[in-house]
Amino acid sequence: MPAYNFLGLVNDVNRRLNEVELTSTTFSGAIGYYAQVKDAVNSAIHDISHTDFEWPFYHVRVEDTLTAGQVRYAFPSDAKTVDMDSFHIKRDNSLNIDTRKLKLISYEEYLNKHLDDEYNTTNTGIRNIPSLVFRTPDLEYGVVDPPDKAYTVVYEYYKLPVELENHDDVPVFPENFRNVIRGGAMYYAYKFRGDAENAELARQKFDRDVKEMRSIYINRYDYVRSTVLVRTPTASRV
Repeated sequence: MPAYNFLGLVNDVNRRLNEVELTSTTFSGAIGYYAQVKDAVNSAIHDISHTDFEWPFYHVRVEDTLTAGQVRYAFPSDAKTVDMDSFHIKRDNSLNIDTRKLKLISYEEYLNKHLDDEYNTTNTGIRNIPSLVFRTPDLEYGVVDPPDKAYTVVYEYYKLPVELENHDDVPVFPENFRNVIRGGAMYYAYKFRGDAENAELARQKFDRDVKEMRSIYINRYDYVRSTVLVRTPTASRV
């Protein structure tokens, strides 16, 4: 089987449609039908990506070094959704600090109770180890209290999908879902060719396959332990 990369996925479609396969040399300059198949593969990947915000394949754990006195910090440019409950200060023996969770507050609460800390740059006495975190409306987060040292904040987010571009680019999804990407690409390829009947069949199968992916990676439930107290029957009195 061809390598699991952009070229391999495009050639999966080419073989299905009995077209000449591309090579690593001809891939970048592909035009016409072949350019459409490249678009079809990316469209299939985007369709899968957009069925849920939190595919585990897009999960990222990031560390930010805080600056003394600075309250606000930008999220990464590729952040799609941020887990605000994951924010914590990382243990740092050199700063004599243990790992500690940051409590989430609303932006409104920050504006009402802590806003002056952001402008009070002359009073270093208000600086401390941050204990609170908030999300701003403009893709930033902030910490309270303003840090007094270069603490490390750790948090988690799910990144935006990125289009495949080079022939050896590898999709974020595991190779065992190669057939799902191929199926979605076939839907778009049939549409490009005006084959409505096969396009609809391909779309139906693609939707079923994506649903199965979601059942494996998204629709999971934590184990819930029963808290019901079971009483042992007491012996009857004689």
